[in-house]
Amino acid sequence: MSNDWESDQNLDEVFAQLCQSKAEEFHLIGYEHVTAEEIWECVSNKYVKKGMPQLHQVVNDILSLKATSFMNYMTMAAFKGSPFG
Repeated sequence: MSNDWESDQNLDEVFAQLCQSKAEEFHLIGYEHVTAEEIWECVSNKYVKKGMPQLHQVVNDILSLKATSFMNYMTMAAFKGSPFG
């Protein structure tokens, strides 16, 4: 099945909203400085080697992201000198 949805601007907006929602969830548990952009960077980082997965997988990856996984990613990004770290 093709991932024609990859270039769909409406889906970019949906992803941004989902990431914002996840960032707000993290704010509620004490991670006040997390941004939607950092959430997306964390989630999309795993697609670099394999390419974009099916739409439902991207949505699931955003919604199921745990604070511990996010913080592990941010720590590793900091060590690698990423601007998100």
